[in-house]
Amino acid sequence: MTVISIVKLLHLGPAGTWIDKLLAVDSLAFLASAMFSYVSMRKESLRRFETHADTAFMMGLIGMGTCTFLLAFELA
Repeated sequence: MTVISIVKLLHLGPAGTWIDKLLAVDSLAFLASAMFSYVSMRKESLRRFETHADTAFMMGLIGMGTCTFLLAFELA
């Protein structure tokens, strides 16, 4: 949320809009990771969701890294 606010304050134009959208999708990946992890901890029979949690978390990290890369080059 902080990065989205900073991007809005910097007025980066079209690149800022893309970064905002990527960060919004990225936050959904982290939410999915948390939800899958919670479900896998609550029910022994649903341990398979742990793999989904790991995948969603890694996708969130990749998305965050991509946004960081784009923001760094946009500010340069």
